Amino acid sequence: MPKKVTWLELFFDLLFVGAIASVTHVLLYMEDGTIGASIFWKFVLMFVPLWWAWTGQTLFINRYGNDLLPQRLLIGLEIMFVLLMISSFNIHFDETYITFFIGYIGLRMITAIQYLFAAKKEKAARRNVALFLGKYFWIGILVSSISLFLDGEWRYIMLYVGIVLDILVPLIGRKRLRQVPIHTEHLLERFGLFTIILLGESIVAIISVLSTEVMDLGLIFYAACAIILVLLIWWQYFDNLEKKLDKEQQTAGQLIIYGHLFIFLSLSTTAAGIKMLILPDVSYHFVVFFLFSSVLVYVLAFSGTFHLYRVPEERLAWIHLALFIGLLTGLFVLVWFVVLSPALVLLVLCIFFLIFGMMTSK
Repeated sequence: MPKKVTWLELFFDLLFVGAIASVTHVLLYMEDGTIGASIFWKFVLMFVPLWWAWTGQTLFINRYGNDLLPQRLLIGLEIMFVLLMISSFNIHFDETYITFFIGYIGLRMITAIQYLFAAKKEKAARRNVALFLGKYFWIGILVSSISLFLDGEWRYIMLYVGIVLDILVPLIGRKRLRQVPIHTEHLLERFGLFTIILLGESIVAIISVLSTEVMDLGLIFYAACAIILVLLIWWQYFDNLEKKLDKEQQTAGQLIIYGHLFIFLSLSTTAAGIKMLILPDVSYHFVVFFLFSSVLVYVLAFSGTFHLYRVPEERLAWIHLALFIGLLTGLFVLVWFVVLSPALVLLVLCIFFLIFGMMTSK
């Protein structure tokens, strides 16, 4: 029986709209026309826990969700922790770390507790999987908690050691998890909904372009090119999601889960790139490199994430991936050496996504 996305799941997602906006905005703090390494890593430092917190709850609901009152109450409590986490996302992340920590760890603790509760009601393999995840997620939680007693870079090192351990738990238990496979269609729909949130951040960037006090035809043309680019990405992703994938596969879902981290990162950086391309005093070559790198990550992540989920006769060969990378590289070289207007840079990317979309969803 197909598993449906619940209204509470959709409401839970709504909170992450603000989180994505706050994290992506960090990339717009530029110095000397570029993004400093410390700013970029601060972005990653915030994005990965955000993705993992959302993914953890999504996977629990996928396997054990029942939309009954006890679960609704726990998700309601999670929403409070999400709000705390969101409020900590800004350029001065060091100053709001405690708020972030309470929000993130609170979310992970509730997810672990939900698995332990589920283990009491389940039997056989379903009980074993719930017990495995419910017990071993506490290792990462406890290791990350040590960061509270540290300062400087060691605080973040210990936080991420815990997060990495947390992320490794499902990978280590992959054989066990395959005994309780994911609901593939539900999981694809959930990640698709989060993808829409990421694309929405590009729409916000376009609106900000049109909200300037001085409006001219150049800005309107730029905004038109940007919306075409976003629509092409939407079309390429969701046409494949809807028409080319085998949603009946019985798997642990790990390609979908971990591959989407890089899809989400690339969409977030693309949204930032759309905004920064027309900022004053920005380095043209830096933004071109930033945007094309984002698209390259998207192409690689999309190809790797969905290859084995495609209907066998629809799977692409290695030559297709080589063609995509070659085309993107050629367009990058063109835009690098022939300095184009911001709108034309986006048009070049539109051409790429038109070809990429046609070849992956034909």
